[in-house]
Amino acid sequence: MNFFRHRHPVLLGLPAVALLITIAGCSSADDNASVSVPSPNAKVTKLCQNLDKVLPRKVDGLSREDPQPRSALTAGWGSPAIILRCGVERPPKMIDPKVALGNDPKAAGGNVNGVDWLMETQDDGSTRLTTANRSAYVQVTVPKSADNSGVLVDLAASIKKAIPKGIAN
Repeated sequence: MNFFRHRHPVLLGLPAVALLITIAGCSSADDNASVSVPSPNAKVTKLCQNLDKVLPRKVDGLSREDPQPRSALTAGWGSPAIILRCGVERPPKMIDPKVALGNDPKAAGGNVNGVDWLMETQDDGSTRLTTANRSAYVQVTVPKSADNSGVLVDLAASIKKAIPKGIAN
């Protein structure tokens, strides 16, 4: 009987501990961004893992602070975060003739230091940039407050090193 008497308060304490852990996990002190992790095929996953190994510690002067859940397919810098996702699907705008002709005010193509990009302005003022003409699509979301060109310059060498030219599947 003594066994049950001692065990009972412990069982009542477990929900309280779980609640405290949940509250602590959701506190505003946790500044890491949350992103969905892409799920590419094995070939693209390997390319993305190689990219993760060579990404710079700083982008646009901001230190690397990876988003949750942690993955070799995602990376982040600063707060609000510049978010990189490797192995994403091809954006529909990439094959939109209006973009190719320069007739879409929210999307354009460009090249920065040897890496081709599709640049799309989002409704919140951020910019979504996706590599073109590479064997894997790398998407970078840049908050309104960051410098797109600085971000692309800082990422170009890593992308050229890890993601070869080609057409992603």
